[in-house]
Amino acid sequence: MFASIPSPGANGFSLGPLDVRYYGLCYVVAVVAAVLIAGHRWHQRGGERQLAEDVALWGFPAGLIGGRIYFVLTSWDEVPDEWWGVFAVWEGGLGLPGGIAAGVLVGVWRLRRLGIDVPPFMDVAAPGILVAQAIGRVGNWFNQELFGRPTDLPWALEIDRANRPERFADAETFHPAFLYEIVWDLGLAAVLVWLGHHTRIRPPGLFALYVAGYAIFRVFIETLRVDPAKELLGLRLNFYVMGLVFLIAGAWFVRTQRAQTR
Repeated sequence: MFASIPSPGANGFSLGPLDVRYYGLCYVVAVVAAVLIAGHRWHQRGGERQLAEDVALWGFPAGLIGGRIYFVLTSWDEVPDEWWGVFAVWEGGLGLPGGIAAGVLVGVWRLRRLGIDVPPFMDVAAPGILVAQAIGRVGNWFNQELFGRPTDLPWALEIDRANRPERFADAETFHPAFLYEIVWDLGLAAVLVWLGHHTRIRPPGLFALYVAGYAIFRVFIETLRVDPAKELLGLRLNFYVMGLVFLIAGAWFVRTQRAQTR
């Protein structure tokens, strides 16, 4: 092994009596980035920037709740045993599929209440959501989580013994699955922006492509991850969930574009 990515020595800091976790800070930065990007893109279409802030004010809390519920349902063994364990989002443990689903549903509800045309705003928001997901994954680096099988590749991630799965206790470096997702999310966001400027995709086609693109990546990454998770027929439950999401999103995209043709 000629090189590797070190893991941080701490996952937070103290500010007086307050313990601040980098994981939580990453999510705050992620939301701000998503709002700024969506607001800018909506403004380019002639809308008000503040709409993105309004939607995020409702969608972000819903996303936290949905993400935690999804994690608790699919990774119950990872929830702390204390009574407050199901609420301990500061310890990590947010299921991104559940968070995105809940946040989007509440966001759509808010847009309809405001009388906004929903599909165009969904297309505007998609790249910003991907950037937010990428920033959020940095929090997994601080928590030394979301890594894959052992590897000695130059970009392998060093994991402290205390954070390694028992069956890989003697391995020192692992696939940085969180980093793979960061690269994918940012690349997919750039592709969606390009498509929006150079093609005539009918809304919410870009959002459907976002869902399909992210889902197919998760199908791959679920075959790599080694953290505990519910399994079915030897594969992680999320492998099947995201495969189904990919098929649904693909069909959704085709339907929206066929409607335009007709």
